[in-house]
Amino acid sequence: MHELSMTAGILKAVISNAEENDATEVTEVIVEIGKLALLNPEQVKFMLDVLSEDTIAKDAKFVMEEIPIEIKCKECGYIGEADNDDLDHYAPMVECPKCENKLIEITNGKDCIVKNIIIEKPDD
Repeated sequence: MHELSMTAGILKAVISNAEENDATEVTEVIVEIGKLALLNPEQVKFMLDVLSEDTIAKDAKFVMEEIPIEIKCKECGYIGEADNDDLDHYAPMVECPKCENKLIEITNGKDCIVKNIIIEKPDD
């Protein structure tokens, strides 16, 4: 259930950033979640909706975007996207889609990033 602590951190960062920019309301937040971040995007979205109640982000639209897994194969030199094994366990396996080698370097897909925050500011 680490989604709760991650989601609380995301919301705290969003609200902090919005307040630093004199926002009256957060209208949209785009969050990128890597396939290897071990976060369930639907759970993160649900928790953002719940945790944002009684904040300036209470009516925000939370959009989750998936970051694909990108690798560099240490055997054949393949560079590009790969998939994990989609098994339900805590250590997803990733292999080279070209040669099926598991000796790879993961170059993208492990992060969770607040990509964009759209705010409303008071009319001056």
